[in-house]
Amino acid sequence: MPRNGDRRRCCDRISVVALLSFAFLAPGCTGGGGIGAPTAASAPPPAPTSSSSSYLPSSISSFFSGSSANSPQPVAGAQTPDVSCPYLDIRQGASTLTIGPSGDNAAMGLKYQGTFVRAARECSVVAGQMVMRVGVEGRIVLGPAGGPGQVNVPLRLAVVDEKPASSQVIVTRFILVPVTVQSSDDNPVFTHIEEGLSFPLPPAGELARYIVYIGFDPVTAEAQDKQKERPKPRPRGKPAQSN
Repeated sequence: MPRNGDRRRCCDRISVVALLSFAFLAPGCTGGGGIGAPTAASAPPPAPTSSSSSYLPSSISSFFSGSSANSPQPVAGAQTPDVSCPYLDIRQGASTLTIGPSGDNAAMGLKYQGTFVRAARECSVVAGQMVMRVGVEGRIVLGPAGGPGQVNVPLRLAVVDEKPASSQVIVTRFILVPVTVQSSDDNPVFTHIEEGLSFPLPPAGELARYIVYIGFDPVTAEAQDKQKERPKPRPRGKPAQSN
């Protein structure tokens, strides 16, 4: 029989999870497509904001505050004035990370939920290559079944050329971001800044179609875990030599 204090903490977690889930149910942040199967994108939504910058080191915090996700941004080293840094957007269907069982009791069995707080980017042109620096900040919230421990956040970045009739992935990276949950009341912030995300600089007219998508990618993380768990084949012994 749960005590009153335990029941209160459980209800608090459910309300926080529900609030964060509702906050990301907006155009451009939900939908059917996964990050590996891009669809035509609308105008990038306003960059989310947060008061959690006090958790960040000053150098990282200044990067996020000084580089917005979806405003026009000059490119260092560009030879022509019409070269701009691609926008950032949250990939449809990849805005929320849930860790725990699925099914009828998924809500009460939820261990952790991850959401994005904000993102930023910087661009430069080096030897005909667009070189991007992309930063992502998010938060892990404990669910009713969660507790202290280590969470590996599966993060996917993908530069996509959103052509009128189709989409083409230009470059993509998968990153596991380790996050430590220190206590049952801890909802830690995580950050990752990816350096050197580069691709050949296209003509300005084509570059205007490029979008950098961010999203959670638990499918790739699960596939990697299964690959690690797969037993290695035992070496075959040498055949016996006859006299």
